[in-house]
Amino acid sequence: MTGVLVMGAGSVGCFVGGLTQLAGVPVHFVGRPRVLAHLRKQGLRLTDQDGLDRRIPALNLRLHEEPPVGLKPDLVLLCVKSGATVEAATSLGLTLPLGTPVVSLQNGISNAAAAREAAPQLHWHAGMVPFNVAEISPGHYHRGTGGALAAEGTPEDLALAAWQAALARNGMGLQLHADLAPVQWGKLLLNLNNPVNALSGLPLRDELLQRGYRRVLAALQQEALDLLDAAQRPVAQLTPLPPRRLLMLLRMPTPIFRLAAARMLRVDAQARSSMADDLAQGRTTEVDALCGEIVRLARGLGRSAPLNLRMQTLVQAWPKRRHPYSPTELLRALGLS
Repeated sequence: MTGVLVMGAGSVGCFVGGLTQLAGVPVHFVGRPRVLAHLRKQGLRLTDQDGLDRRIPALNLRLHEEPPVGLKPDLVLLCVKSGATVEAATSLGLTLPLGTPVVSLQNGISNAAAAREAAPQLHWHAGMVPFNVAEISPGHYHRGTGGALAAEGTPEDLALAAWQAALARNGMGLQLHADLAPVQWGKLLLNLNNPVNALSGLPLRDELLQRGYRRVLAALQQEALDLLDAAQRPVAQLTPLPPRRLLMLLRMPTPIFRLAAARMLRVDAQARSSMADDLAQGRTTEVDALCGEIVRLARGLGRSAPLNLRMQTLVQAWPKRRHPYSPTELLRALGLS
């Protein structure tokens, strides 16, 4: 590959883009001034739960506040938050050559479609990031959970195939799917834990080891699964258990859950949801792309999703509260106690 552009140098953009550069591919990072200032000073450090610890010196990073005019990348990775999708896609459409392939590595279901509508002259691919990435310190990004990236495409998509080969050189998998929608819905079900984790104020592992929080997650997932069944939307299995059986596991007493969910709990102590970081720093969250997506699915069926709607409201009201919910408080807030 002659070059990749990362549009959105946040946690995921820096980690995946950094791995791509470590594989020998020139990478250009477009990000916010705060992040770029840290990268110019500290360089980029990538670590993970499997022992990865690699650094890219600041002098070797190509950093931009806007997509560089005249750049002709083989592939673009769209990693901005969901609320910035249309603005970012429009900017890319005004800058990049016709037909440039772009992979949306964003949470939620609708980002690739929204980007395609904003910039139809580019070649859009939906994508999915299964793992958690946390910013440990300025310029230091840590992958705390596992899994392979996924993208909508086939081996005949040459840019995707070349990126797949580059990632493999650093042990990162990329799975290509002709239809990514079931995988996206499967990931969204798991991401319904993001607002639970954010409101708990705890690292992911500590939160999952409290039954009250798991009961909240199971209720959100069950509401979503019932709606997906009604809409006849297939859901990929992304955990060792099918989604319905996972609900049963989440509701078990913690000693049983700890034993039965050993693989699920392979989460290091530094892992937390990106939504938790957003709440802590006063940024707009992606709850509308998660719980909000379930609410919109329900409305399209002429039904309601009261639990996901209530969770969305709690996250949006966070600036007025500013302190974590205990399991009992969160269960009560959703009418589950």
